Amino acid sequence: MLNSEKIGNEFYQNLGMLFYAVAMADNKIKPIEKARLQKYVRQHWLDVDDVEDEFHTDAAYQIEIVFDWLEGEEKDSNEYFEAFKGFYKDHPEKFTPKSKVLIIETAESIAHAFAGKNKSEMLAIFKLKQLFNH
Repeated sequence: MLNSEKIGNEFYQNLGMLFYAVAMADNKIKPIEKARLQKYVRQHWLDVDDVEDEFHTDAAYQIEIVFDWLEGEEKDSNEYFEAFKGFYKDHPEKFTPKSKVLIIETAESIAHAFAGKNKSEMLAIFKLKQLFNH
């Protein structure tokens, strides 16, 4: 696998961590939040680029795979946000203005999926917007 493909896969894996952190900000993943993520992956993320994973499927599916895997872990959602933040700072070139907008839209859609955004989800999205503005 080429280094650019490896970083492309890591990009999507880190998005999975970020979206999990947003959904888990209130300490519970609701089925509707997961469904909203799947909808966004299929309707928006599959068309972002041509990066494939080692199984020759669209790397954007890594978002869902990582999200699902993290459900089995028992870590604080803030750890996953910090991991995403580290990837963002190490690879700012992967984050185009268009992808940043889509990331924020996806995060907000997940947060709105169940009875609107709550305070902890709003804080997670605020931190994301702050990160992108620096």
